[in-house]
Amino acid sequence: MAPSDKNEIYISSSPHFKSKSSTQKIMLAVIISMLPIIISSIVIFGFAALEVVLTSVISCVVFEAAFQKVTKQPIRINNLSAVVTGLMLACVLPAGAPVWETILGSLVSIVVAKEFFGGLGSNVFNPALTGRAFMFLSFPTAMGLSWLKPGTDVLSGATMLSQLKTGTTVVATKSTYLQFFLGNRAGCLGETSIAFILLAFIVLTALKVIDWRAPVAMVATVALGTWIAGGDVLLALLSGGLMFGAVFMATDYATTPVTKYGRLIFGFGAGLITFLIRQFGGFPEGVMFSILVMNAISPFLNNLMGRKYGYKRDNITPSNVTKKGAK
Repeated sequence: MAPSDKNEIYISSSPHFKSKSSTQKIMLAVIISMLPIIISSIVIFGFAALEVVLTSVISCVVFEAAFQKVTKQPIRINNLSAVVTGLMLACVLPAGAPVWETILGSLVSIVVAKEFFGGLGSNVFNPALTGRAFMFLSFPTAMGLSWLKPGTDVLSGATMLSQLKTGTTVVATKSTYLQFFLGNRAGCLGETSIAFILLAFIVLTALKVIDWRAPVAMVATVALGTWIAGGDVLLALLSGGLMFGAVFMATDYATTPVTKYGRLIFGFGAGLITFLIRQFGGFPEGVMFSILVMNAISPFLNNLMGRKYGYKRDNITPSNVTKKGAK
């Protein structure tokens, strides 16, 4: 190999900032914040949950390494992004999801939604949600029509949102709200414990790993829409995958806007679509579809509200320089 071939030059648009944070550190922070959610789901659902988590994570890591090997790229699984994708995919799957279906979902998440678009940071749609969408449309019975009851291997008929969608009268009490908040209910692994999701939100926001605007706008929009429609606002916030989607999916760096106002609009749009699907759509839950739709709109929001770096030359005057120097 010639020397010129060894010295690779990577060209990207300005500006160029350096930060002490690395992809590996950011992914590690996300993994640590998700551990209480994962552990609580294993406690609630038992071995079935552990099987889903291990299958999803291992499959994602193997598929990413294999794809990069086949395409003669450097193997970058040490940045932990494949582990995060595997954990997130597992968190949006029900306990007891068949192993082979989880493997297929991991394949779509890593190869189709991520690597085909150029790898980490180049994907248009959230990889984990893309994998879940594939599984949801391909295997509806396993993904949305049957759920494990906590602490058993017995399938329950429907989640709370499913009951509300079918017109079943649901009387929520203080104990119901507490049960939903702590996670002792049927549902996907990551959506059960709202307490640990909120803890993750606080930690990740404090560490500046995620921005609060999209999650808060999304949750607030669903709450407002439910209140206007005369529904149970607290039940709407505690049930389904709203909280998990808002905290972990609506804050993905690659698939959400880069500007503050863009993130607010993204959260508002995701919340509005979620509410409309819950209220008028044919599915009991709309978080997955709402975030994927807004992923497609993110590039437009970035172009519409471009981030400005530095200052216009007209704003730099001797008085400004003097004042800045005086400070």
